[in-house]
Amino acid sequence: MNVTVGGGSRHYRTVSFDRSGNRVVLIDQRLLPHRFKLAAMPDFRATARAIQNMVVRGAGAIAATAAYGLAQGARAFRGRDLAKFDIHLETVYQTLKAARPTAIDPVNAMNQVRAKLRSSQSIAQRQTVALAAAEEFADQNVEQCGLIGRHGERLIDNGMNVLTHCNAGWLAFVDIGSATAPLYAAQAGGKRFHVFCDETRPRFQGATLTAWELAQQKISHQVIADSAAGHLFQRGEIDLVIVGSDRTLGRTGEVANKIGTYTKAVLAKRHRVAFYVAIPLSTIDWNLKAGGDIPIEERHRDEVLGAWGILEGGRREYVRVANPSSDARNPGFDVTPPELITGIITPAGIFRAEQLWANRRKLGYGGGD
Repeated sequence: MNVTVGGGSRHYRTVSFDRSGNRVVLIDQRLLPHRFKLAAMPDFRATARAIQNMVVRGAGAIAATAAYGLAQGARAFRGRDLAKFDIHLETVYQTLKAARPTAIDPVNAMNQVRAKLRSSQSIAQRQTVALAAAEEFADQNVEQCGLIGRHGERLIDNGMNVLTHCNAGWLAFVDIGSATAPLYAAQAGGKRFHVFCDETRPRFQGATLTAWELAQQKISHQVIADSAAGHLFQRGEIDLVIVGSDRTLGRTGEVANKIGTYTKAVLAKRHRVAFYVAIPLSTIDWNLKAGGDIPIEERHRDEVLGAWGILEGGRREYVRVANPSSDARNPGFDVTPPELITGIITPAGIFRAEQLWANRRKLGYGGGD
């Protein structure tokens, strides 16, 4: 997407790669919307920390970051022993995999890269192929988000009020986004609509990131408190919900997404409002058989007990909000069952959540029955 900074506008991808310095280059999302800055990760461990610390976040963005991080680690290897190279690459893989456990996209992305290495017989070849495969994944991510927009655009009518949760926009992917893709496609088609951005406690990705994106794109929007959505549903002020996903089970249609998604799905069902989930193919987990088996990341209590903001001088600072002696619980994700989901918007079309397995070949599944 195009970003306007300091009066000028230019195109950026959320994740890119500096070949000459062997660095993964990221938009530092912790600083948005107050400051736009690129951060270059010098090695694969720094890249993993950037995922863990949410310098970069969002299913597709951390997937591309992991793919590039795997290539980065491969390119950093010095030596001629292929067996030692494989051991080193496994260390890189496991380090990046552990950074954010709930999302399946990084694992799928790195598996795609590793699969391309099998036909390469030398370390130099594998290093070259690893980066090419990571670039290919990033390009596929953009292409698939474009297709999501094309399929999802028809769900949006003139005058609609659309609710989003968290950020499944271009910042959460390499470009375009998943949940925002239909919005951008509808805008390009001349449709006028309004977006309510859930603030998305505790890290406020809706208030900071989605709202910033929509403002950059000049789409009508307002930020609402997470707890205000029920009131708007009750008054008939929400016509459609579109969210993203960090892991969607292909066998059951269950969706793991940012904490609070399940609540919005329940509200939408109660008020007979369509609830859609937008995903690229890398978000589908074809192996797990139950949503209860999805690892739910428990993040630090400080995210709930306080908040980060920007002071007048531009310095980023954490402020404690909660009672000083109180502890907190901070699950990062929840799981929405398929009966609460109207449809899954994918690059291959829109499917009912329960129909993913029956359409697995269309959705890129390469395993057995």
